[in-house]
Amino acid sequence: MENFTINNIFKNPSQLPKKGCESFETLFDNEKVKIEKILSNELIDGQWYEQNDDEWVILLQGNASLEFEDYTKELACGNYVFIPKQTKHRVLKTSKNAIWLAVHIN
Repeated sequence: MENFTINNIFKNPSQLPKKGCESFETLFDNEKVKIEKILSNELIDGQWYEQNDDEWVILLQGNASLEFEDYTKELACGNYVFIPKQTKHRVLKTSKNAIWLAVHIN
């Protein structure tokens, strides 16, 4: 039997991103799926994305606003959203130490 490592999504890295920044940690990656843990610390006006992959994202801790070209969605802890590929979007703002889980599907 193979040995498996058990980790905790809520365990923060030794250095959290400074205020207004984000950090990304790849948890799993293959040719079809990439899973990331994202930490956002009071981010405001994040960069715009228009990705080549579909993305499913859940907010595990904190609050956030996602902005799309024509509207904004408010997310609370536990809310998730599916973002089809080529959909222009960005994180408009987050609370302190927000934690996301993002699944990118090729």
